[in-house]
Amino acid sequence: MHLTTDTLKDLPRGERVNLINSLSGFKSANLVGTRSESGQENLAMVGSCFHIGADPALMGMILRPHSVDRHSLEYLQGSGVYTLNQVHADILEAAHQTAARYPRETSEFTATGLSPAYLPDFSAPFVAQARIKLGMAVREVQTLAVNNTVLVIGAIEHILLPDEVLGDDGLVDIERAGTVALSGLDSYHRSQRIGRLSYAKPDRPAHWLTSDDD
Repeated sequence: MHLTTDTLKDLPRGERVNLINSLSGFKSANLVGTRSESGQENLAMVGSCFHIGADPALMGMILRPHSVDRHSLEYLQGSGVYTLNQVHADILEAAHQTAARYPRETSEFTATGLSPAYLPDFSAPFVAQARIKLGMAVREVQTLAVNNTVLVIGAIEHILLPDEVLGDDGLVDIERAGTVALSGLDSYHRSQRIGRLSYAKPDRPAHWLTSDDD
C-alpha cells in the first residue's frame, strides 16, 4: 500500500485521524494534573510527553490548539506548575476516561474515581494511585505556527517513584512499575524488554549488557 497526501485527503476524517495518530509508534501515556488559581482541579490524558534534556532536567508535551477551552493549558499557565503521572494497567480505564470533555466545574478526579495528592508548597495535584509521578514547573509555552498546537516545556522539580523501580545506574524500570504504552488514540499496550545494549562507540561493536557489566 502506498498512501500520499492526496490519498489522505480522500479518507473519512475518523479513519485519517486514527491512521496519522498511530504512525509515530508507541507513545507514553501520562495524566496531566493541574489546579486553577481558584482551586478547581483538572486531570487529562496526554500521549505527547517527551524528553528534552537531562541537565537541566526538562520535558516537553504538545497540547491541542487552544481553539476551545483547554483547562489543563489554562491552569498550568496560571499556576506555573503541573504534574505528569504515568499510567499503569490498574488505573487504565479511569485514566482513559479523563479524555472526556467534562465541563469546567467537574473535576476529572471526582468523575473517574482517581484521587488527588499534594506536596507542600506545590499547588498542582498528583494522582495518588500513580506509581511514577513528576512535579513540573513551566519554563516555556509556545504556539507552533504550523498547526497552532501548543508546546509546553517544563522543568522536573519533583520525582516520586517506588524504590524498587530505580536501578543502581539510575535507569527507571518503567516495565516493573507497570507503565503502559499508547498507540493511536485509544490502543494501550504492555511492554516486554528485549534487553539493554552497550553505549554506542565508533570503535567498538554494540553488545548486550548483562548484570556483570559495569
